[in-house]
Amino acid sequence: MSDLLEKVLDAHGGLENWRRVRTIDFRLTLRGRALEVKQQPNGLRDVLVKVDTQQTRTLITPFPVSGHRGVFETDHVRIETAAGVQLSMLKGPRESFAGYQPQTPWSESQFLYFIGYALHNYMTMPFLLAKDGVQCEELAQHQENGETWRVLKASFPSGMHVHCREQKFYFNDAGYLVRNDYSPDVSGGSAAHYSFDHGIFDGFLVPTHRRVVFRDPSDRPHLAAPSIFRLDLESIVIS
Repeated sequence: MSDLLEKVLDAHGGLENWRRVRTIDFRLTLRGRALEVKQQPNGLRDVLVKVDTQQTRTLITPFPVSGHRGVFETDHVRIETAAGVQLSMLKGPRESFAGYQPQTPWSESQFLYFIGYALHNYMTMPFLLAKDGVQCEELAQHQENGETWRVLKASFPSGMHVHCREQKFYFNDAGYLVRNDYSPDVSGGSAAHYSFDHGIFDGFLVPTHRRVVFRDPSDRPHLAAPSIFRLDLESIVIS
């Protein structure tokens, strides 16, 4: 483990403490320009999310409408009633995006897969970087907004549900994760994902606001352009 990653994990609550965590519950509102393009204009408004940190599972209630909920698990997504009666299932959801372009719309199940794995990544970061098979390499420092950020390039193993196999993570002097660059396999394009308003919840550091913008080939973010996604989190409980 690099000294940077060790510092970052300590700043976010500590790896040993994290290994005792089982679930993360929170309220989420998700909106953004990309949702209109993907024909999911309603996004997610004040939904309840439960992320299981011990296995690959995310539960979103309600989804896509009141009385229903969405479940992302390792090999499928499904929509079911509040009582657990299955209404639909998509197996091997990642393969369903083959050939998709940035303008290609998503089905409800594809949207569920995207946000299900993405939230699982976001809420388990940066501890996800310490998992077996993930390789991290520190790159040259990055200057932005009058600050100097240290940068980790992470290579994720095949089979892990992440945006793409190689990503960059930027950390400020305190070790807080402030930016993440990736090019999602399921949607195309390149993104810079910013994290703001970090708070301590049950001993762990969590950003409560996130903004995703387009990124050009030189890694310059389009900060003046509309957000691809905006995520607002509240009522975070880590158990």
